[in-house]
Amino acid sequence: MPNTDVLFAFLIATAIFSYMPGPSMLYAAAQTISRGRRAGWMASLGIHIGGYVHVFAAALGISVLFNTVPILYSLIKFAGAGYLIWLGIQFFRSSHHLSEDQIDTGKMETPKIAFWQSITVEVLNPKTAMFYIAFLPQFVDPSGGLPLWSQLLILGTFVNVMFSSADVFCVLLSSRVIDFLQEAKGSARWAQPVGGVLLIGLGIHLAVSQ
Repeated sequence: MPNTDVLFAFLIATAIFSYMPGPSMLYAAAQTISRGRRAGWMASLGIHIGGYVHVFAAALGISVLFNTVPILYSLIKFAGAGYLIWLGIQFFRSSHHLSEDQIDTGKMETPKIAFWQSITVEVLNPKTAMFYIAFLPQFVDPSGGLPLWSQLLILGTFVNVMFSSADVFCVLLSSRVIDFLQEAKGSARWAQPVGGVLLIGLGIHLAVSQ
């Protein structure tokens, strides 16, 4: 493993990247606001589980395919963007079919659906894969006592945990919005459309960004 100085730099860099506002944090917020805090927790868990796909891919060298086969990167990127936009549209459509009684946050929670959707969203985000293969190799020690793949796996797991802690923090903040919506009668009707706007915006951003 790397020496103490390198590990300290790794910890600082990981903390900075983790708590910079990013797509996964906005996604967790959208799920929380639209479907309730339980769905937000499950969305964060789904993102975390999906992140391990990219961690293992980086450790095994599979993610390098995105550099050697650019069309693969584009296909996965547009698939992920399309899926986010589709989810956002579904939020809009479902909001029009909710009665005033059904807008109660507890009835809007669909944690199991949020969990599986979040895994799919994270796996279909090739930028996460590119981040791992660009970030992790800077902190491995070729002369260390552990094989390179195991060092990448350990470092990647820590990064994934740190990123998930930021998502959890975002869910906690979004829960305050849920509390406000519960107190302000009629305001909760905007929860689903707000989440839809966030997801559609994320999808468009993923599609047009490099």
